[in-house]
Amino acid sequence: MLNSIKANKLQYESQKIGMMYFRVAIVLFGAQLLMGLIAAIQFLYPSFLFELFDFSVARMVHINALVVWMLYAMIGSVYFMLPDETGREVVAPGLAKLAFWVLTAAVTVVVLVYIFIQVGSGTEMTIWLINEGREYLEAPRWADIGIVVVVLVFYFNVFATYMKGERTGIMTVMVANLFALAGLYLCGMFFTDNISIDQYWWWWVIHLWVEATWEVFVGTLAAYALIKIIGAKREIVEMWLWIEVLMLFGSGILGLGHHYFWIGTPEYWWEIGALFSALEPVPLVAMFVHVLYDWGKEQGQVEAEGGAHAVNNGPAMAWIATNAFGNFLGAGIWGFFHTLPQVNIYTHGTQFTSAHGHLAFFGAYATILIGMMYIGIQGAYGIKHLKATALSKWAISLIVLGLLGMTVSLTIAGYEQVLVERAELGGTWEAYFTAQNLLWYVQAMGWRLAMGVVTFVGFVLLVVDLLTIGPKEALEEAGQTTAQAAAA
Repeated sequence: MLNSIKANKLQYESQKIGMMYFRVAIVLFGAQLLMGLIAAIQFLYPSFLFELFDFSVARMVHINALVVWMLYAMIGSVYFMLPDETGREVVAPGLAKLAFWVLTAAVTVVVLVYIFIQVGSGTEMTIWLINEGREYLEAPRWADIGIVVVVLVFYFNVFATYMKGERTGIMTVMVANLFALAGLYLCGMFFTDNISIDQYWWWWVIHLWVEATWEVFVGTLAAYALIKIIGAKREIVEMWLWIEVLMLFGSGILGLGHHYFWIGTPEYWWEIGALFSALEPVPLVAMFVHVLYDWGKEQGQVEAEGGAHAVNNGPAMAWIATNAFGNFLGAGIWGFFHTLPQVNIYTHGTQFTSAHGHLAFFGAYATILIGMMYIGIQGAYGIKHLKATALSKWAISLIVLGLLGMTVSLTIAGYEQVLVERAELGGTWEAYFTAQNLLWYVQAMGWRLAMGVVTFVGFVLLVVDLLTIGPKEALEEAGQTTAQAAAA
């Protein structure tokens, strides 16, 4: 997929631009995993790369690469689905390509600055040129402004194309959601001297991006993919999509209150945040139900008519089915583990949060975006039925096993922290260091590293599969067509 898709069978320039975003996304995905492995090793062996590559930098790049590769894949997914949903080419393909190269250059410069300027005093200059110093929003101010410009170009292209083309329910939700997604980013572009006010607006980006706008984004991609892969009825998936939009925006916005336990906001947010955070798994269950229901219904109808398999893209469907499970488990169950204030008073700041974050981001977002990449491969090579290869199966199996293993390991580590660091020793600095050195915690971090290696091996197989499955399946399908023509 990285270099092999040049002479492709995509009809629209918009879809070719989408493939450009997919290529960078998969590279950043690999960088994210590599930085995660470095940080996991440093957890166990603090002397690893000491004074060469700081743990805080590895962690920062790991998290930022996660967010950026997913944004790349999301933009690529929208550009890919845009012609199918609107029935026309994107209005300004040249502008879209320019924005892509500007964004890619900016991301490259920011990452290099992170790596080569690791320490130093914080000044007004460093905020603009090096690092804002705000967790998860470390991008310097110039990069923030550049990202806003790129997103505005992207939104203009999508909105203008939508207005000139067909206006399906899926694209209506997508256009509205992209407006919210772009607008919420502005809440992270200023800060105040008051830490509570600063954290208040900080959570509008960190939480509402993830638990409202990103979740709606996933819903639109799932609806599009179901139509594309199994020919699901548009009325059914769009009905579920509108229900999910209502529930996700309701629970996602008010559920924001569960982050307000510790920043000085009124205590009524405790109950509001806990209640609506508990409702967040409900639309995820709905997504799970409609994916499996539509899949089973369409497959049963095809088999009853004596036809072939209903799924025309095996790898993509496998990742979308994984999304249904992973979304519910990671964002729903593991999220609810430590949401209630009576529980969060002990789990806040422990590895429980990391366990939830790993499974939620993977289950809710990475899975559906990888599925969209396989849809892109299918279109680029003009393959009618893309079958899963041995590499496809090994890749998804190892990546899922690795993520589940890391999640369980981090959950065990968090459980040890709650028992020892919080409940028994009272949450002091001494308690923190005592908990860090206990056998349960060290063993859990060891298993986290081992499962990270498994995940990385799965990723390597995934990249090889993305590079080879298109030419292989296209050649096989052409051979079958030739054989059938000769037999006729």
